[in-house]
Amino acid sequence: MDSLKKKEKIIHTITTTSSNESIIDIGTEQNCINPSCFFCTMKEPDSMIRRAGLQSCFKEMPFRDSQALALVLSGLWNIAMTQPDDPEFPSLGVFHCMASLIQKGIDNRSWLLKDQNIYIPYYAAHIIGSYTMNKVKFAEKAVQSGVIPPLMDLLRGKISWVEQRVAVRALGHLASFEKTFDAVAMYEEDVVKSAMQLASNCLEVVYSKFVGVRDAKERLKYHSDLLTRGVGGLDTENRKAEEWACQLQRWSLNLLNCFACKERSLNLICRQDFLRDLCEMWGGLVMNHVSPSGVGLIRILCYSKHGRKSIAESKEVVRSLCNLSRSSDDWQYIGIDCLLLLLKDQDTRFKVIEVSALFLVDLVELRSLGNRSNVGDAIARVLLFYYRQSMLKLKNSEVQKVMQEIWDLKVERRKREKTMTEEMVEERRVLAGLIKQQGNHMFWLGNIEEASVKYTEALDLCPLRLRKERVALYSDRAQCRLQLGNPDAAISDLTRALCLSTPANSHSKSLWRRSQAFDIKRLAKESLMDCVMYLNGCIKTETAKGVKIPYHAARMISKQMEATWLFANLKSKTSSNQSSRVQELDGDSENYDKQKHDEMMRIMIEKKGLSTIGNEGVEREMERARSKKAVVARSMEGRWGSGLLRAEGEIL
Repeated sequence: MDSLKKKEKIIHTITTTSSNESIIDIGTEQNCINPSCFFCTMKEPDSMIRRAGLQSCFKEMPFRDSQALALVLSGLWNIAMTQPDDPEFPSLGVFHCMASLIQKGIDNRSWLLKDQNIYIPYYAAHIIGSYTMNKVKFAEKAVQSGVIPPLMDLLRGKISWVEQRVAVRALGHLASFEKTFDAVAMYEEDVVKSAMQLASNCLEVVYSKFVGVRDAKERLKYHSDLLTRGVGGLDTENRKAEEWACQLQRWSLNLLNCFACKERSLNLICRQDFLRDLCEMWGGLVMNHVSPSGVGLIRILCYSKHGRKSIAESKEVVRSLCNLSRSSDDWQYIGIDCLLLLLKDQDTRFKVIEVSALFLVDLVELRSLGNRSNVGDAIARVLLFYYRQSMLKLKNSEVQKVMQEIWDLKVERRKREKTMTEEMVEERRVLAGLIKQQGNHMFWLGNIEEASVKYTEALDLCPLRLRKERVALYSDRAQCRLQLGNPDAAISDLTRALCLSTPANSHSKSLWRRSQAFDIKRLAKESLMDCVMYLNGCIKTETAKGVKIPYHAARMISKQMEATWLFANLKSKTSSNQSSRVQELDGDSENYDKQKHDEMMRIMIEKKGLSTIGNEGVEREMERARSKKAVVARSMEGRWGSGLLRAEGEIL
């Protein structure tokens, strides 16, 4: 009974919503005389009569030429989204009805473009995807009802990217169940190739077909209506389109995961060009907390012999995994897992060790990462398992030095320090502190190289168990290396400091310094994530009132969000091809970019645990940063002119 009331409430909401909110300018007559009216049938109090009427509705819908059909499907979609586990509609033939409607839209172009039928394939595929999300018995019923062939046509792009999005979602759900996987696998090569193409090209398609089209008149109206439900202008459409593009890519990867988990079509998925594409499929802050995106599929591939072999042959992929393993990204552990799987395999170990050892050496003192413990020890064991054999085979002197360093740190030095008494430890702590003070004094005098030497002396002297003291020493030495123009060495030291911090990746100074070092190396994503974590630490150390976002952090975040924006590369390419723009369109673009940054800041605050500052505080701080930008801009423009001002880049 509660389920029926919820459905009636949804139907009432759909039929009474104002026409500017969706496709609902088609209304139903108050005194309806149509015996097959879906809305009237839903209001029938007798459950037996109502079920019979609904079953009849589902049978007749594909053959009915009604202006209200799009409205009916909109209502069905809302019910399916809110009650995906309710068995009533699946038991009455909703899957066969939706499959028939999709096929009709594909086969009958004139019908599709009549009235508001253009919305029907989208809603029909979404209804299938919602009902097959959780229940295997619904998935089996859907397959038996023939939903896969029409979904495959949508996946191939028979209509547009909007329908591809919901089709790949539904097929991903069907492929995720053991009992329905084979039905999808009947189209295996077609499915895998289409999903790969979507994952690689969907951002370009969404940008060129929608986001990059600034004039609303040139956009497909039904796309705009679906994205915004009829409410909002260009900015709202663009933000929603960006989210949908992320989903389209993520759901395509999810479909590929279903085949990769079963080691199916690996010869296609492991193509070198596609593996390189996977490394760039990040999803930004919008999806980073939800899905590992491309690196998630790479990890699945690392569990298979064929996958490891293909990944080991790509230096770009291995280096991308190495960068991820030394970042504060949510999926840092996935990068570590992938490298360890490659190093454990005798066939791939010596293909990747000369690159990965230079990165993993900085992680050998990492205790825990999330719910994983003794991560550093696991890394050291894998690297040192064939220590003698590795030293003989390795030709790179730098890698040999790194392996020797790990051996000395994890084996020799541990042995020596095991016999140290508490008095000896305290004596060394005091002595290391004195040397550190000397280093600090030299640093402030401008003797950067001498300061770096002093910090190294203190590190050699400081016992391993004094983790807090070693965090500060590594971080200070890294600052020297940054000043000396050696960002690689700085990143190494800062990663070691962050591994020693408790919890991992929590030392604010090291996060900010590493964000700067990553910025110098043009690793925008890594720089952004460190800056976000640094901001997290800044906010948590303040009281809830009067929280201030540091200006330098706001500037860095703005810069890196621009660089890592989902469509950044595509926008750059488009801009280079356009020699001039209309001034009012530039205004729209600037307004969208500002709102995009504001939206990303909100996502960052919500998803990265920055909970001590409320929405009003976020608005206040972003406005403060923009005001500060204006003050600085006026000052600089007066001194150096607007040309240099533009080169300074944007600040929140």
